[in-house]
Parts: sequence; structure tokens; C-alpha cells
Amino acid sequence: MAASLLNAVGLPELVTHSAEDYERLILDLARDPNRLAGLKEKLAGLKRSAPLFDSSRFTRHLEEAYAQAYQRYFNGEAPARIRVAG
Repeated sequence: MAASLLNAVGLPELVTHSAEDYERLILDLARDPNRLAGLKEKLAGLKRSAPLFDSSRFTRHLEEAYAQAYQRYFNGEAPARIRVAG
């Protein structure tokens, strides 16, 4: 779950695959304040542009998906995958 969120937000460099990798990354960041500051700055920039933080867009997409699902139900169609254009 955490890897999915880190990739979605644009910070794949923080994904680790074991407890040892995680501990190594944390210690590396603790020992390198410039790298840590760079990651914080990157995250601050991504908050303005990453879809993960765009709750208005998410809400519009969710509402559109609900409308499509209801229309399928109303038309007597079987459930199907719903796609919402970005």
C-alpha cells in the first residue's frame, strides 16, 4: 500500500522492499539533511500537481462513475468496468 501511494505521488525513490531496506533508507536520510530537505521540497511541489492530492478532481471522477453505474442499472445493463476520462 505504501509503495502504491509513494509511486502515485511521484516519490518512487522512497519505496523499499524489506525492513532492512527501510531502516537503511531512514538512516541515510537522517544522516543527509540536504537529501531529506530535497525530498521535502519535492513533495511540497508535488502537492500542487500530483493527482493524488487533487480531491476536487477525485470527487468529479467518483461522481461521474456513480452516474455511469446508475445509467447502466437504469438501462437494465449488466455491471461492467467503468472508465472515467481524465
